[in-house]
Amino acid sequence: MDEGSVVIEEVTAASGEVTDALGRLMPQLSSSSAPPTTAEIAEMAASPATVLLIARDNGRIVGSLTLALFRIPTGIRAWIEDVVVDSQVRGKGVGGMLVRAAVARAEEMGARTVDLTSRPSRTEANRLYVNLGFEPRETNVYRFKSAPVVTE
Repeated sequence: MDEGSVVIEEVTAASGEVTDALGRLMPQLSSSSAPPTTAEIAEMAASPATVLLIARDNGRIVGSLTLALFRIPTGIRAWIEDVVVDSQVRGKGVGGMLVRAAVARAEEMGARTVDLTSRPSRTEANRLYVNLGFEPRETNVYRFKSAPVVTE
């Protein structure tokens, strides 16, 4: 793989190709979350609050990232989520290309900062984020887990 052969694209509509690619990539990111359905990808693509970026190497989808953008009283916030690069091409610049594209898009939308979180065990990813200019913040991250929704 040559970084020149990698193209970053925004997903503007759901397709079987994107659904299949995320079905292959998401388990490499999280074993506890199901990959998104075609309907969920369509919802992300249609939402002004999310930008789903994919990386293609010679046409094949080899990575993805989601950028969440939202307005709060203090300005526009941007948050990078679910960065994943196929294990077969990791370490070749794809993750950096995705993150740089997301930061550029966030800046275009008026965000002054871009946040992300990464588990400490993801040492390569954490090194990438620092190398791209992200700085650790002194903050606490809290999570509230709601009860699963039961449908009949």
